Amino acid sequence: MTAVSQSPLARAPRGSAPRTGRPRGRTLVWIAEHAALVALGVLTIAPIVFVVLTSLMSSNQALTASIIPKPFDFANYGRVFTELPLVQWFGNSSMYAVLATAFMLVSSVPAAYALAQIKFRGANLIFTVIIVAMLLPPQVTAVPVYVMWSHLHLTGTLWPLILPNLLGDAFSIFLLRQFFMTIPKEYGDAARMDGCSEWGVLWRVVVPMARPGIASAAIFMFFHSWNDYYGPLLYASENQAAWPVAYGLATFRGQHGTDWSMTMAMTVVVMVPVVIIFFFAQKAFVEGIALTGVKG
Repeated sequence: MTAVSQSPLARAPRGSAPRTGRPRGRTLVWIAEHAALVALGVLTIAPIVFVVLTSLMSSNQALTASIIPKPFDFANYGRVFTELPLVQWFGNSSMYAVLATAFMLVSSVPAAYALAQIKFRGANLIFTVIIVAMLLPPQVTAVPVYVMWSHLHLTGTLWPLILPNLLGDAFSIFLLRQFFMTIPKEYGDAARMDGCSEWGVLWRVVVPMARPGIASAAIFMFFHSWNDYYGPLLYASENQAAWPVAYGLATFRGQHGTDWSMTMAMTVVVMVPVVIIFFFAQKAFVEGIALTGVKG
């Protein structure tokens, strides 16, 4: 005789339902975790949605009880370009951010490589000084540094904020040094045996392997320069032709405090380049942050 196979429903005890899917406890945990993520997402997106919706309102409707613009007014985005020197401010911010980032990479990458991959006397002391410089507030040295740049007749421009990056940036050196330490030194030793100099090891071996870390440092510097308000306030406030978008936005908000719809429209326009850059560079940025500091 052949045994007749019974289905799970037939084998289940009478009065009991078959178990399907994940257990109830795991389901509750899954719901709780995703509910927390949704709540955090709403808290993050809500201010951006508020800014965008306010930028599409008329000046009379802004900051009223109404949340949805009635009607949607896109004229504010045209006004920020016609009533303000926004194109000039964008040019100043682009020059500031691009040159500061380039100068930082030229100076900080070799310094971080030396501290991470080369053994020499005083390396720990130099790294300690870099940590102290990173933790030192810029307001402490503002007066003597401003006097120095004034003697060089560079106040009223953005050059006092750009040129110091040729001497390295403390935070960037720290970040790059921690990333370079995750690269095995055997790669550099093999390159030296093949006749490479230290510069050859840096540019042909280390830099290609450290692209995520370098991209992270570059993005940090670019965003810091683009959003910098304190530096332009200190050095370029007397010359409107040198204002970047961050300082121009703050000044416009002070002069036109009641026109919130136009202020929010300008805020959206200023955010767009940063969002676009992060969208295309987020993979390298996240990878660089995740791998930095694996080895100390």
